[in-house]
Amino acid sequence: MLIKSSNLKILLLLIFSAVSSFAVNAHTHEEHTKKGWVFVNVDSEAAKAVNLFHESLKQGDAKGARKLLADDVVIFDGGIVERSADEYANHHMIADMKFLSAVDSELLEHQVHTNGDIAYSISRSKTQGKYKGKDIKSTGMESITLKNTDKGWKITHIHWSN
Repeated sequence: MLIKSSNLKILLLLIFSAVSSFAVNAHTHEEHTKKGWVFVNVDSEAAKAVNLFHESLKQGDAKGARKLLADDVVIFDGGIVERSADEYANHHMIADMKFLSAVDSELLEHQVHTNGDIAYSISRSKTQGKYKGKDIKSTGMESITLKNTDKGWKITHIHWSN
């Protein structure tokens, strides 16, 4: 099986992300904060694209959120795979927007690392509130890969877990 160069780069970044997250987890939250490990490169252009994607979802801006996704984005969420931006926009995006507009989320950690035209973002957040009559209190984790294109940074992969 042949792997395209761009897919290989993304795969290598995901592997690096997973390995580096194990190293980060070996330290306490206080150590992370003191050493500046909790928020890294959050002012980068790739980080701004990730934050704008989140803001667009929270504000119910489907066009704005869709514009930040690569057409062939792959999204993993709760055991479900969506294999394109259009598939996500036509299935779970609306539910995600409704949920995010109803709850409060606090970013606990966000790191963005860039290598040329490829970047990855890892984050943890705390979500609380009430949705569809249920109390929500969870910690979520997110991994995002991005590619810098002639139209700016585009999200190529998202993996969400709670």
